[in-house]
Amino acid sequence: MRNLCRSFGSAMSYSEFLNAIDVTQGNPHLKSQIFFKESERPFVYQNYDDSPERFLLAASRLIDLRPDIIDMNLGCSAKNVSNRGAGAGLLKTPLKIAQIAAALVKQSTVPITAKIRLGWDDASRNYLEVAHILEDSGISLIAVHGRTRRQEYSGQADWQAIAEVKQAVKIPVVGNGDILSYADGLRMMKQTGCDAVMIGRAAIGNPWIFANSDREKTEPAEKLRVITLHLQEMVELYGEKIAVLVFRKHLLKYMSGYLTTPEIRRSIFSHLDAASVLAEAAALLQCN
Repeated sequence: MRNLCRSFGSAMSYSEFLNAIDVTQGNPHLKSQIFFKESERPFVYQNYDDSPERFLLAASRLIDLRPDIIDMNLGCSAKNVSNRGAGAGLLKTPLKIAQIAAALVKQSTVPITAKIRLGWDDASRNYLEVAHILEDSGISLIAVHGRTRRQEYSGQADWQAIAEVKQAVKIPVVGNGDILSYADGLRMMKQTGCDAVMIGRAAIGNPWIFANSDREKTEPAEKLRVITLHLQEMVELYGEKIAVLVFRKHLLKYMSGYLTTPEIRRSIFSHLDAASVLAEAAALLQCN
């Protein structure tokens, strides 16, 4: 997916969420999680934990794999992450953030960046305090998701808060939240003054967003070309069985408007080999 997004114009690629425990102690899926292609550069490893010592050790091991940047994730709202004090949970402990950030910057041979939310909840919106801490620690860039941890992905992202961070620090600021189109990205940059925008969920099944194209107006043959390329690259990385299963969430988005009944969805999601998935997708897109 990252490679596809880059081919359509994305400027920087982030790894999937990497648990420092997995990086330091091992995980059966770690090999595929840390894999990246040279074509994805500049490439960022996105790391999270609640232990400063483990954070540093994981970053050290990831740096050996020659990424361009190491990112501190201080924004994940998932309960199994944030409730143990990692991800957005670290926003509750600014002093620990300062400890981790300063140590990472000191030991690292690549730039250190961070992604934050606005705070744990509306009663503790400490994003400006955290932004200053990160800047003072030597962080090179801050990405800001305009929601609190309590909001998760509900409600509307607060773009004004992103603007406040941009005005408060001298390092680059990346805005994130509620960017559903290329036009939304331009609007956020104009409204907040941020230096760039980060797109996540809206790019699933829609790499065309980076090329200022509308997926709904994309020709069926082009959709099938991208679906085929995406699934083939996943098969190369994961093996066919796992790739086909993992690809379902992408296919659901790619085929928006075509998987119109439970029967159709059951049929296309029942396949366990890539050729059958692509054949049914081609039939639904009328590309045979």
